[in-house]
Amino acid sequence: MNNTTLIITIIGAINWLLVGLFKFDLVAAIFGGQASLISRIIYVIVGLAGLWCINLLFKEKVPRNQNA
Repeated sequence: MNNTTLIITIIGAINWLLVGLFKFDLVAAIFGGQASLISRIIYVIVGLAGLWCINLLFKEKVPRNQNA
């Protein structure tokens, strides 16, 4: 779940990068505008994924087993 939400959040960040640099909203372009139902669902999914990723900040880091 953490990897999936992280990937979705990264995709959302790339979309915002495009908006900031080029005023181009890739999600809106693909799914028919910012107000379309599908675009709004994508925005909600990205937002929820971002909220889920907050737990990654507080997750205890477990060192990998090094064959010692």
